[in-house]
Amino acid sequence: MALFLSQLFIGIGNGVVYASVALALVLIFRTTGILNFAQGEMALFSTYITWKFTDHGMPVVLAIILSMAISFIGGMIIERVLIRPVESASPLTIVIVTLGMFLAINSLAQLIFGTGEKQLPSPFPSHRYHVLGTTLTAQTIGLVAVLAVECLVLYILFQRTKMGLAFRAVANNVESSRLVGINSGLMLMLGWGMAAALGALAGAMVVPTQPALVPSSMQSVLVLSFAAAALGGFDSPLGAVVGGLVVGVADAMTHQYIDGLDQIELVVPFALILLVLLFRPNGLFGKTVVERV
Repeated sequence: MALFLSQLFIGIGNGVVYASVALALVLIFRTTGILNFAQGEMALFSTYITWKFTDHGMPVVLAIILSMAISFIGGMIIERVLIRPVESASPLTIVIVTLGMFLAINSLAQLIFGTGEKQLPSPFPSHRYHVLGTTLTAQTIGLVAVLAVECLVLYILFQRTKMGLAFRAVANNVESSRLVGINSGLMLMLGWGMAAALGALAGAMVVPTQPALVPSSMQSVLVLSFAAAALGGFDSPLGAVVGGLVVGVADAMTHQYIDGLDQIELVVPFALILLVLLFRPNGLFGKTVVERV
């Protein structure tokens, strides 16, 4: 029982991070219809910025906030400079652009910050609590609290503000939203900026749980987050959260209890993506779109 609870807590802690990145993926998909394959590397670059601030003596919480602000601006610039010119192109073109961004941002991070291991301090205390014969860390509690705040802020933004109404209008129909005076271009820029800021926060949460910050730190996280978004539905923020937690717990339990899979890093996310595509392509919480011919 203690081992099961221990793996459950580990899975929840990891799942919160996957849910945060999945929320960023869903945010971009809902506003632009684009699957951003560079989301993980955008988060990686933002995490390097956070590390740079802390390396110069800045408190880690303040460093995360400043990094999120810089990432917000960077995300808007990326949408305006790289995505806007191809937004009407074929889906294959957009996929190629985001994959190119993936390679370019990773290379730029290595060029600017180097390839050596970096240590990023955790924003949470190192306290441990004994629960039912196992240990629950303050890190896990803090991650859950951060995700809860993210969800609350996004809910208030999208459901209780005029900006959120404009976001939903653009996501539903860009042309119609323009006809009623909504600046769809600004909404798309803000969507990318918010996704970049969420990625910066997720990177700062997950990297302290890893041995070190390296150029490949966010790659496996991105795959697991894609699995979470696919499981929950790419148009559902609630699905991203539920999917992230399910993927995190399933990954932890599989590696613990199924012999032979503990050394195979990505077997669970790929299996989940395959199952979702086979049996429920829109995800558990995704909406089925019916188009009249």
